[in-house]
Amino acid sequence: MYGENVCPNHERCPRVPDPGTLLVDTTRGDRVGEFRGVAGFYWSLRPVGGGIEWEVEPRYVRPALLMEQLRARTARLNARSRGEVL
Repeated sequence: MYGENVCPNHERCPRVPDPGTLLVDTTRGDRVGEFRGVAGFYWSLRPVGGGIEWEVEPRYVRPALLMEQLRARTARLNARSRGEVL
């Protein structure tokens, strides 16, 4: 099914992405986050452009589509233009 990145026991889990890669956390309403690193059994993500990190199991993460990447980056630039972020 589209949007699910479930990793059953018989499948290999996804490879660890490079830091800064934009991913979608399917457990949080398809929230886009920037990959920060591995924390035990979880991957650490943070909002695009900074903010409080959160952790998610790799099986619930998928690569962000180009449209989702553009939306996240545009939201960041808009917030910056309003002076909400640096």
